[in-house]
Amino acid sequence: MKTVVVLGGAYAGARTVQVLSKGLPEGWRIVLVDRNTHINHVYVFPRLAILPGHEHKGFIPFSRLLDPTRHQDLCLHASVRSVHSSYVVLDKSFPERGVPTPELRFDYLVYALGSRLPAPLDLWGSSPESGIASHKDAVVFKPYAGTKQEGISWLKTHQEVIKSSDSILVVGGGALGIQFATDISAIYPNKTITLLHSRHRLLPRFDEKMHTEIMDTLLASNIQVILGERLDMQSILFDDAIKLNKLGQRVARTLQGREVAADLILLCTGQKPNTHFLSAMDPRCVNPHDGLAHVIRTMQLGVVLSTSPPTLSNFTSESSTPSPSWSASTSTSSTSSLLSPEQELENALAQVALAEKNVGIEEPLSGLSISEDDDDVLDSNLDGEDGAELSTPYPNIFVAGDAADAFGAIPAGHTAYYQGEVAARNILRLIQRSECPLKMPQDEGVLVTEEEEERLEHYAPGLPAIKISLGLTKSAYQANGVVRTADDGVPDLNAAAIWGYFGYEVEKEEDMYA
Repeated sequence: MKTVVVLGGAYAGARTVQVLSKGLPEGWRIVLVDRNTHINHVYVFPRLAILPGHEHKGFIPFSRLLDPTRHQDLCLHASVRSVHSSYVVLDKSFPERGVPTPELRFDYLVYALGSRLPAPLDLWGSSPESGIASHKDAVVFKPYAGTKQEGISWLKTHQEVIKSSDSILVVGGGALGIQFATDISAIYPNKTITLLHSRHRLLPRFDEKMHTEIMDTLLASNIQVILGERLDMQSILFDDAIKLNKLGQRVARTLQGREVAADLILLCTGQKPNTHFLSAMDPRCVNPHDGLAHVIRTMQLGVVLSTSPPTLSNFTSESSTPSPSWSASTSTSSTSSLLSPEQELENALAQVALAEKNVGIEEPLSGLSISEDDDDVLDSNLDGEDGAELSTPYPNIFVAGDAADAFGAIPAGHTAYYQGEVAARNILRLIQRSECPLKMPQDEGVLVTEEEEERLEHYAPGLPAIKISLGLTKSAYQANGVVRTADDGVPDLNAAAIWGYFGYEVEKEEDMYA
Protein backbone atom coordinates (compact mmCIF):
# COMPACT_ATOMS: atom_id res chain seq x y z
CA MET A 1 0.00 0.00 0.00
CA LYS A 2 1.26 3.46 -0.86
CA THR A 3 2.13 5.52 2.19
CA VAL A 4 2.31 9.08 3.42
CA VAL A 5 4.37 9.20 6.61
CA VAL A 6 3.83 12.14 8.96
CA LEU A 7 6.53 12.60 11.59
CA GLY A 8 5.12 14.53 14.54
CA GLY A 9 1.45 14.86 15.44
CA ALA A 10 1.21 18.32 16.96
CA TYR A 11 -0.07 21.48 15.24
CA ALA A 12 1.49 21.04 11.77
CA GLY A 13 1.33 17.25 11.73
CA ALA A 14 -2.25 17.11 12.96
CA ARG A 15 -3.47 19.49 10.27
CA THR A 16 -1.59 17.50 7.65
CA VAL A 17 -3.34 14.32 8.77
CA GLN A 18 -6.76 15.99 8.79
CA VAL A 19 -6.45 17.26 5.22
CA LEU A 20 -4.93 14.04 3.89
CA SER A 21 -7.63 11.93 5.54
CA LYS A 22 -10.31 13.71 3.53
CA GLY A 23 -8.50 13.63 0.22
CA LEU A 24 -6.36 10.53 -0.19
CA PRO A 25 -7.63 8.07 -2.81
CA GLU A 26 -8.02 4.36 -2.27
CA GLY A 27 -4.82 2.42 -1.98
CA TRP A 28 -3.12 5.06 0.17
CA ARG A 29 -2.56 5.12 3.92
CA ILE A 30 -1.34 7.65 6.47
CA VAL A 31 1.20 6.53 9.05
CA LEU A 32 1.56 9.09 11.85
CA VAL A 33 4.64 8.65 14.03
CA ASP A 34 5.12 10.42 17.34
CA ARG A 35 7.36 9.66 20.31
CA ASN A 36 4.62 10.78 22.70
CA THR A 37 1.56 8.70 23.54
CA HIS A 38 -0.47 11.93 23.65
CA ILE A 39 -0.37 15.20 21.73
CA ASN A 40 1.50 17.76 23.81
CA HIS A 41 -0.31 21.11 23.79
CA VAL A 42 2.90 22.95 24.63
CA TYR A 43 1.41 26.44 24.56
CA VAL A 44 -0.36 25.82 27.86
CA PHE A 45 2.65 24.12 29.45
CA PRO A 46 4.05 27.33 31.01
CA ARG A 47 0.80 27.81 32.96
CA LEU A 48 0.51 24.11 33.81
CA ALA A 49 4.10 24.06 35.06
CA ILE A 50 3.18 26.66 37.70
CA LEU A 51 -0.53 26.36 38.55
CA PRO A 52 -1.58 23.03 40.13
CA GLY A 53 -4.69 21.12 39.17
CA HIS A 54 -4.72 21.35 35.38
CA GLU A 55 -1.70 19.28 34.26
CA HIS A 56 -3.77 16.58 32.57
CA LYS A 57 -5.32 19.09 30.19
CA GLY A 58 -2.09 19.54 28.23
CA PHE A 59 -1.93 15.94 26.96
CA ILE A 60 -4.51 15.01 24.33
CA PRO A 61 -5.09 11.47 22.99
CA PHE A 62 -4.17 10.73 19.39
CA SER A 63 -7.04 8.26 19.21
CA ARG A 64 -9.54 10.60 17.53
CA LEU A 65 -7.17 12.45 15.22
CA LEU A 66 -7.29 9.76 12.54
CA ASP A 67 -10.48 9.18 10.56
CA PRO A 68 -12.11 6.03 12.05
CA THR A 69 -13.48 5.05 8.63
CA ARG A 70 -9.95 4.80 7.23
CA HIS A 71 -8.91 1.52 8.83
CA GLN A 72 -5.64 1.42 6.93
CA ASP A 73 -4.24 4.51 8.67
CA LEU A 74 -1.88 4.03 11.61
CA CYS A 75 -0.65 6.02 14.59
CA LEU A 76 2.63 4.62 15.93
CA HIS A 77 4.19 5.51 19.27
CA ALA A 78 7.85 5.39 18.28
CA SER A 79 10.97 7.49 18.08
CA VAL A 80 12.74 8.28 14.83
CA ARG A 81 16.27 7.00 14.42
CA SER A 82 17.04 8.30 10.91
CA VAL A 83 15.42 9.81 7.82
CA HIS A 84 16.26 8.92 4.23
CA SER A 85 14.91 9.93 0.84
CA SER A 86 12.38 7.08 0.66
CA TYR A 87 12.19 5.60 4.15
CA VAL A 88 12.54 6.38 7.84
CA VAL A 89 14.01 4.14 10.52
CA LEU A 90 12.13 3.88 13.81
CA ASP A 91 13.33 2.57 17.17
CA LYS A 92 11.03 -0.43 16.92
CA SER A 93 8.79 -2.40 14.60
CA PHE A 94 5.04 -3.03 14.76
CA PRO A 95 4.51 -6.44 13.09
CA GLU A 96 1.02 -6.74 14.57
CA ARG A 97 0.09 -3.55 12.70
CA GLY A 98 1.69 -4.35 9.38
CA VAL A 99 5.07 -2.71 10.04
CA PRO A 100 7.35 -5.79 10.30
CA THR A 101 10.66 -3.93 10.58
CA PRO A 102 11.80 -0.57 11.96
CA GLU A 103 12.32 0.56 8.35
CA LEU A 104 9.17 2.36 7.23
CA ARG A 105 9.09 3.20 3.53
CA PHE A 106 7.11 6.14 2.19
CA ASP A 107 5.97 7.69 -1.05
CA TYR A 108 5.65 11.08 0.64
CA LEU A 109 6.94 12.34 3.95
CA VAL A 110 5.84 15.32 6.03
CA TYR A 111 8.52 16.23 8.54
CA ALA A 112 6.82 18.06 11.42
CA LEU A 113 9.11 17.39 14.38
CA GLY A 114 9.13 20.99 15.57
CA SER A 115 11.76 22.26 17.97
CA ARG A 116 13.38 21.21 21.18
CA LEU A 117 11.89 23.39 23.88
CA PRO A 118 13.88 25.50 26.34
CA ALA A 119 14.88 23.72 29.55
CA PRO A 120 11.91 24.84 31.71
CA LEU A 121 9.56 23.01 29.33
CA ASP A 122 11.82 20.31 27.89
CA LEU A 123 10.16 17.16 29.21
CA TRP A 124 12.49 15.01 27.11
CA GLY A 125 15.75 16.69 27.92
CA SER A 126 15.88 17.87 31.50
CA SER A 127 14.70 17.11 34.99
CA PRO A 128 12.01 19.46 36.25
CA GLU A 129 14.35 20.11 39.20
CA SER A 130 17.43 20.92 37.15
CA GLY A 131 16.85 24.67 37.32
CA ILE A 132 17.39 25.00 41.07
CA ALA A 133 20.29 27.40 41.21
CA SER A 134 21.68 26.23 44.55
CA HIS A 135 21.41 22.54 43.67
CA LYS A 136 24.96 21.22 43.21
CA ASP A 137 24.43 17.45 43.03
CA ALA A 138 23.32 15.77 39.83
CA VAL A 139 19.58 15.18 39.77
CA VAL A 140 18.68 11.55 39.15
CA PHE A 141 15.37 11.01 37.42
CA LYS A 142 13.76 8.29 35.38
CA PRO A 143 14.25 8.74 31.62
CA TYR A 144 11.18 10.26 30.04
CA ALA A 145 9.27 7.95 27.68
CA GLY A 146 6.55 10.27 26.42
CA THR A 147 3.52 9.03 28.36
CA LYS A 148 0.77 11.23 29.76
CA GLN A 149 1.35 10.10 33.32
CA GLU A 150 5.05 10.94 33.06
CA GLY A 151 4.22 14.36 31.65
CA ILE A 152 1.78 15.08 34.47
CA SER A 153 4.38 14.00 37.02
CA TRP A 154 7.01 16.22 35.38
CA LEU A 155 4.74 19.26 35.52
CA LYS A 156 3.77 18.61 39.14
CA THR A 157 7.42 18.38 40.15
CA HIS A 158 8.10 21.64 38.33
CA GLN A 159 5.23 23.26 40.22
CA GLU A 160 6.85 22.27 43.50
CA VAL A 161 10.18 23.69 42.36
CA ILE A 162 8.50 27.03 41.60
CA LYS A 163 6.57 26.98 44.88
CA SER A 164 9.69 26.32 46.96
CA SER A 165 11.78 29.08 45.34
CA ASP A 166 11.51 32.49 47.00
CA SER A 167 13.47 34.30 44.27
CA ILE A 168 13.39 33.50 40.58
CA LEU A 169 15.42 34.83 37.66
CA VAL A 170 13.71 34.40 34.29
CA VAL A 171 16.20 34.68 31.44
CA GLY A 172 14.67 35.59 28.09
CA GLY A 173 11.95 38.13 27.38
CA GLY A 174 10.18 36.28 24.60
CA ALA A 175 6.63 35.00 25.00
CA LEU A 176 7.71 32.11 27.22
CA GLY A 177 9.71 34.26 29.62
CA ILE A 178 6.97 36.88 29.84
CA GLN A 179 4.32 34.27 30.57
CA PHE A 180 6.46 32.53 33.19
CA ALA A 181 7.24 35.81 34.96
CA THR A 182 3.66 37.13 35.00
CA ASP A 183 2.09 33.78 35.90
CA ILE A 184 4.47 33.20 38.80
CA SER A 185 3.83 36.72 40.04
CA ALA A 186 0.04 36.28 39.83
CA ILE A 187 0.06 32.95 41.65
CA TYR A 188 2.83 33.78 44.15
CA PRO A 189 2.78 37.58 44.56
CA ASN A 190 5.31 37.55 47.40
CA LYS A 191 8.13 36.03 45.36
CA THR A 192 11.00 38.13 44.06
CA ILE A 193 11.00 37.83 40.27
CA THR A 194 13.50 39.28 37.83
CA LEU A 195 13.16 39.17 34.04
CA LEU A 196 16.42 39.53 32.11
CA HIS A 197 16.27 40.22 28.38
CA SER A 198 19.20 40.80 26.05
CA ARG A 199 17.38 43.33 23.87
CA HIS A 200 16.18 46.80 24.72
CA ARG A 201 12.61 46.01 23.72
CA LEU A 202 10.28 43.09 24.33
CA LEU A 203 8.82 41.33 21.29
CA PRO A 204 10.47 43.74 18.82
CA ARG A 205 8.83 42.13 15.82
CA PHE A 206 5.50 43.45 17.03
CA ASP A 207 4.18 46.96 17.56
CA GLU A 208 5.90 49.02 20.25
CA LYS A 209 2.54 49.21 22.02
CA MET A 210 2.93 45.50 22.82
CA HIS A 211 6.21 46.27 24.56
CA THR A 212 4.64 49.16 26.45
CA GLU A 213 1.61 47.15 27.54
CA ILE A 214 3.74 44.23 28.69
CA MET A 215 6.19 46.49 30.52
CA ASP A 216 3.34 48.22 32.34
CA THR A 217 2.04 44.86 33.51
CA LEU A 218 5.48 43.62 34.57
CA LEU A 219 6.18 46.72 36.61
CA ALA A 220 2.70 46.74 38.14
CA SER A 221 3.35 43.15 39.21
CA ASN A 222 6.56 44.19 41.00
CA ILE A 223 8.70 42.22 38.56
CA GLN A 224 12.15 43.67 38.14
CA VAL A 225 12.97 44.02 34.44
CA ILE A 226 16.52 44.24 33.09
CA LEU A 227 16.73 45.05 29.39
CA GLY A 228 19.74 45.24 27.08
CA GLU A 229 21.93 42.88 29.10
CA ARG A 230 22.86 39.31 28.21
CA LEU A 231 23.49 36.55 30.74
CA ASP A 232 27.07 35.30 31.02
CA MET A 233 26.38 31.58 30.77
CA GLN A 234 29.69 30.74 32.39
CA SER A 235 28.44 32.25 35.63
CA ILE A 236 25.78 29.55 36.02
CA LEU A 237 27.07 26.53 34.08
CA PHE A 238 30.74 26.09 34.93
CA ASP A 239 31.80 25.01 38.41
CA ASP A 240 34.87 27.21 38.54
CA ALA A 241 32.75 30.29 37.76
CA ILE A 242 29.67 29.51 39.89
CA LYS A 243 29.17 31.90 42.79
CA LEU A 244 26.81 31.32 45.71
CA ASN A 245 25.81 33.90 48.27
CA LYS A 246 25.32 33.30 52.00
CA LEU A 247 21.73 32.16 51.42
CA GLY A 248 22.85 29.45 49.01
CA GLN A 249 21.45 31.32 46.02
CA ARG A 250 23.30 31.19 42.76
CA VAL A 251 24.62 34.56 41.66
CA ALA A 252 24.12 35.02 37.92
CA ARG A 253 26.20 37.63 36.15
CA THR A 254 25.49 39.51 32.95
CA LEU A 255 28.15 40.29 30.38
CA GLN A 256 27.91 43.88 31.56
CA GLY A 257 28.88 42.81 35.09
CA ARG A 258 25.52 43.08 36.87
CA GLU A 259 24.90 40.33 39.44
CA VAL A 260 21.48 38.84 40.26
CA ALA A 261 21.01 36.26 43.03
CA ALA A 262 18.17 33.75 42.78
CA ASP A 263 17.00 30.43 44.18
CA LEU A 264 15.85 29.39 40.72
CA ILE A 265 17.00 30.35 37.25
CA LEU A 266 14.64 29.63 34.35
CA LEU A 267 16.48 29.72 31.02
CA CYS A 268 13.69 30.57 28.60
CA THR A 269 16.08 30.69 25.64
CA GLY A 270 17.75 28.30 23.29
CA GLN A 271 14.91 26.65 21.39
CA LYS A 272 16.51 24.45 18.72
CA PRO A 273 14.84 23.06 15.58
CA ASN A 274 14.66 19.27 15.50
CA THR A 275 16.31 19.02 12.09
CA HIS A 276 19.26 16.77 12.91
CA PHE A 277 17.72 13.88 10.99
CA LEU A 278 17.52 16.01 7.85
CA SER A 279 21.03 17.30 8.35
CA ALA A 280 22.33 13.74 8.66
CA MET A 281 20.53 12.79 5.43
CA ASP A 282 21.82 15.78 3.48
CA PRO A 283 23.65 18.66 5.21
CA ARG A 284 22.69 20.98 2.35
CA CYS A 285 19.07 20.87 3.49
CA VAL A 286 19.67 22.62 6.82
CA ASN A 287 20.82 26.20 7.25
CA PRO A 288 24.05 25.97 9.29
CA HIS A 289 23.40 29.36 10.90
CA ASP A 290 20.04 28.66 12.55
CA GLY A 291 19.48 24.92 12.11
CA LEU A 292 16.23 25.39 10.18
CA ALA A 293 15.29 23.16 7.27
CA HIS A 294 15.40 24.91 3.91
CA VAL A 295 12.04 24.74 2.15
CA ILE A 296 10.72 26.11 -1.10
CA ARG A 297 7.38 27.89 -1.38
CA THR A 298 5.49 24.61 -1.78
CA MET A 299 6.86 23.53 1.64
CA GLN A 300 8.96 20.86 -0.06
CA LEU A 301 12.41 20.28 1.37
CA GLY A 302 15.09 22.12 -0.60
CA VAL A 303 18.79 22.73 -0.33
CA VAL A 304 20.49 25.93 0.72
CA LEU A 305 21.32 27.63 -2.57
CA SER A 306 24.79 28.76 -1.57
CA THR A 307 25.85 25.15 -1.49
CA SER A 308 23.64 23.83 -4.26
CA PRO A 309 25.37 21.91 -7.08
CA PRO A 310 24.70 22.93 -10.68
CA THR A 311 22.82 19.69 -11.33
CA LEU A 312 20.03 20.82 -9.05
CA SER A 313 18.26 22.37 -12.03
CA ASN A 314 17.62 18.86 -13.34
CA PHE A 315 15.09 18.29 -10.59
CA THR A 316 11.55 19.58 -10.40
CA SER A 317 9.70 20.34 -7.20
CA GLU A 318 6.44 19.29 -8.71
CA SER A 319 6.67 15.52 -8.82
CA SER A 320 8.91 12.66 -7.80
CA THR A 321 8.74 11.34 -11.36
CA PRO A 322 9.36 13.17 -14.66
CA SER A 323 6.41 15.35 -15.55
CA PRO A 324 5.58 18.49 -17.51
CA SER A 325 6.33 21.87 -15.95
CA TRP A 326 3.57 23.21 -13.76
CA SER A 327 2.97 26.70 -12.50
CA ALA A 328 2.37 27.25 -8.82
CA SER A 329 -0.68 28.80 -7.25
CA THR A 330 -0.63 31.86 -5.06
CA SER A 331 -0.66 31.43 -1.31
CA THR A 332 -3.89 30.38 0.34
CA SER A 333 -2.55 31.13 3.78
CA SER A 334 -2.24 34.90 3.77
CA THR A 335 -4.91 36.97 5.42
CA SER A 336 -7.12 39.39 3.56
CA SER A 337 -6.31 43.04 4.09
CA LEU A 338 -10.00 43.87 3.79
CA LEU A 339 -10.78 42.56 7.25
CA SER A 340 -10.90 44.64 10.40
CA PRO A 341 -8.07 44.09 12.90
CA GLU A 342 -10.29 41.99 15.13
CA GLN A 343 -11.51 39.93 12.16
CA GLU A 344 -7.92 39.65 10.99
CA LEU A 345 -6.89 37.90 14.17
CA GLU A 346 -9.99 35.76 14.29
CA ASN A 347 -9.74 34.69 10.65
CA ALA A 348 -6.03 33.96 10.82
CA LEU A 349 -6.38 31.70 13.83
CA ALA A 350 -9.98 30.52 13.93
CA GLN A 351 -9.32 27.11 12.42
CA VAL A 352 -7.08 26.26 15.35
CA ALA A 353 -10.26 26.15 17.46
CA LEU A 354 -8.94 28.09 20.41
CA ALA A 355 -11.47 30.93 20.45
CA GLU A 356 -12.76 32.18 23.74
CA LYS A 357 -16.45 31.74 23.02
CA ASN A 358 -17.52 34.90 24.77
CA VAL A 359 -15.07 37.30 23.11
CA GLY A 360 -14.27 35.79 19.73
CA ILE A 361 -10.49 36.07 19.96
CA GLU A 362 -7.90 33.35 20.10
CA GLU A 363 -6.13 31.66 22.98
CA PRO A 364 -2.41 30.94 23.46
CA LEU A 365 -1.76 29.06 20.22
CA SER A 366 -2.31 32.34 18.41
CA GLY A 367 1.21 33.36 17.72
CA LEU A 368 2.67 32.40 21.08
CA SER A 369 6.29 31.57 20.44
CA ILE A 370 8.46 29.70 22.88
CA SER A 371 11.90 31.00 21.97
CA GLU A 372 13.35 34.32 23.09
CA ASP A 373 14.95 34.80 19.69
CA ASP A 374 12.01 34.16 17.41
CA ASP A 375 11.06 37.81 17.27
CA ASP A 376 14.30 38.30 15.35
CA VAL A 377 13.17 36.09 12.45
CA LEU A 378 14.37 37.34 9.09
CA ASP A 379 12.98 36.53 5.68
CA SER A 380 16.20 34.68 4.88
CA ASN A 381 14.62 31.98 2.77
CA LEU A 382 13.57 34.06 -0.23
CA ASP A 383 15.03 32.81 -3.48
CA GLY A 384 15.13 35.00 -6.53
CA GLU A 385 13.10 38.15 -6.90
CA ASP A 386 9.83 36.67 -5.72
CA GLY A 387 11.11 33.89 -3.51
CA ALA A 388 9.75 31.28 -5.90
CA GLU A 389 12.55 28.72 -5.93
CA LEU A 390 11.24 25.90 -8.10
CA SER A 391 13.67 23.01 -7.75
CA THR A 392 14.54 20.41 -5.14
CA PRO A 393 16.16 16.99 -5.11
CA TYR A 394 13.55 15.90 -2.54
CA PRO A 395 10.13 16.58 -4.11
CA ASN A 396 8.49 13.86 -2.00
CA ILE A 397 9.58 15.34 1.36
CA PHE A 398 7.76 18.28 2.95
CA VAL A 399 8.64 20.19 6.12
CA ALA A 400 6.11 22.13 8.19
CA GLY A 401 6.13 23.87 11.54
CA ASP A 402 8.97 25.12 13.70
CA ALA A 403 11.56 23.00 11.89
CA ALA A 404 11.02 24.88 8.61
CA ASP A 405 12.69 28.11 7.50
CA ALA A 406 9.33 29.30 6.26
CA PHE A 407 9.97 32.71 4.74
CA GLY A 408 9.97 34.72 7.93
CA ALA A 409 6.92 33.09 9.52
CA ILE A 410 6.94 33.31 13.29
CA PRO A 411 7.30 29.88 14.93
CA ALA A 412 3.79 29.47 16.30
CA GLY A 413 0.85 27.11 16.28
CA HIS A 414 -1.22 28.94 13.70
CA THR A 415 1.67 29.22 11.21
CA ALA A 416 2.46 25.53 11.67
CA TYR A 417 -1.22 24.78 11.03
CA TYR A 418 -1.24 26.52 7.66
CA GLN A 419 2.11 25.10 6.61
CA GLY A 420 0.80 21.60 7.32
CA GLU A 421 -2.29 22.37 5.29
CA VAL A 422 -0.28 23.59 2.30
CA ALA A 423 1.96 20.53 2.47
CA ALA A 424 -1.02 18.15 2.59
CA ARG A 425 -2.87 19.82 -0.25
CA ASN A 426 0.23 19.73 -2.42
CA ILE A 427 0.68 16.03 -1.74
CA LEU A 428 -2.93 15.46 -2.81
CA ARG A 429 -2.28 17.37 -6.01
CA LEU A 430 0.85 15.37 -6.77
CA ILE A 431 -1.02 12.12 -6.20
CA GLN A 432 -3.90 13.29 -8.37
CA ARG A 433 -1.62 14.04 -11.27
CA SER A 434 -0.37 10.52 -11.46
CA GLU A 435 -3.30 8.45 -10.28
CA CYS A 436 -6.88 9.67 -10.18
CA PRO A 437 -9.23 12.67 -10.12
CA LEU A 438 -8.58 14.80 -7.09
CA LYS A 439 -10.86 14.23 -4.14
CA MET A 440 -10.53 17.52 -2.30
CA PRO A 441 -11.93 17.91 1.24
CA GLN A 442 -15.53 19.01 0.99
CA ASP A 443 -15.55 21.06 4.18
CA GLU A 444 -12.59 23.21 3.20
CA GLY A 445 -14.79 25.56 1.22
CA VAL A 446 -12.46 25.38 -1.79
CA LEU A 447 -13.60 24.88 -5.36
CA VAL A 448 -10.82 23.34 -7.44
CA THR A 449 -10.83 23.83 -11.19
CA GLU A 450 -9.02 21.55 -13.62
CA GLU A 451 -6.34 24.20 -14.11
CA GLU A 452 -5.85 24.60 -10.37
CA GLU A 453 -5.45 20.85 -9.97
CA GLU A 454 -2.27 21.15 -12.01
CA ARG A 455 -0.69 23.72 -9.73
CA LEU A 456 0.97 23.45 -6.37
CA GLU A 457 0.16 25.97 -3.71
CA HIS A 458 2.73 28.41 -2.41
CA TYR A 459 2.94 29.24 1.27
CA ALA A 460 3.36 32.87 2.30
CA PRO A 461 3.08 33.93 5.94
CA GLY A 462 0.61 36.61 6.89
CA LEU A 463 1.31 39.57 9.13
CA PRO A 464 2.60 38.65 12.59
CA ALA A 465 -0.22 38.05 15.06
CA ILE A 466 0.08 37.13 18.70
CA LYS A 467 -1.88 36.76 21.90
CA ILE A 468 0.11 36.51 25.11
CA SER A 469 -1.16 35.99 28.64
CA LEU A 470 -0.02 38.46 31.31
CA GLY A 471 -1.08 36.67 34.46
CA LEU A 472 -4.12 34.55 35.15
CA THR A 473 -6.73 36.81 33.54
CA LYS A 474 -5.04 39.59 31.55
CA SER A 475 -3.74 39.23 28.01
CA ALA A 476 -2.44 41.40 25.20
CA TYR A 477 -2.84 40.68 21.52
CA GLN A 478 -1.95 42.18 18.18
CA ALA A 479 -3.60 41.73 14.81
CA ASN A 480 -2.92 43.71 11.66
CA GLY A 481 -0.81 46.15 13.64
CA VAL A 482 -3.55 46.93 16.16
CA VAL A 483 -2.86 46.15 19.83
CA ARG A 484 -5.65 45.31 22.28
CA THR A 485 -5.85 43.94 25.81
CA ALA A 486 -8.40 41.72 27.53
CA ASP A 487 -9.02 40.78 31.15
CA ASP A 488 -11.22 37.73 30.83
CA GLY A 489 -8.76 34.84 30.90
CA VAL A 490 -9.35 31.55 32.70
CA PRO A 491 -6.85 29.56 34.77
CA ASP A 492 -6.40 26.69 32.29
CA LEU A 493 -6.18 29.01 29.25
CA ASN A 494 -9.29 27.38 27.79
CA ALA A 495 -7.34 24.17 27.19
CA ALA A 496 -10.49 22.19 26.36
CA ALA A 497 -10.92 24.12 23.12
CA ILE A 498 -7.77 22.65 21.58
CA TRP A 499 -8.98 19.13 22.33
CA GLY A 500 -11.73 19.65 19.78
CA TYR A 501 -9.16 20.66 17.18
CA PHE A 502 -7.55 17.27 17.62
CA GLY A 503 -10.90 15.52 17.23
CA TYR A 504 -11.65 15.04 20.92
CA GLU A 505 -14.71 17.00 21.97
CA VAL A 506 -14.73 17.70 25.70
CA GLU A 507 -18.16 17.51 27.30
CA LYS A 508 -17.10 17.41 30.93
CA GLU A 509 -13.94 18.03 32.94
CA GLU A 510 -13.31 14.31 33.44
CA ASP A 511 -12.93 13.81 29.68
CA MET A 512 -9.53 15.47 29.79
CA TYR A 513 -8.06 12.68 31.92
CA ALA A 514 -8.14 10.39 28.85
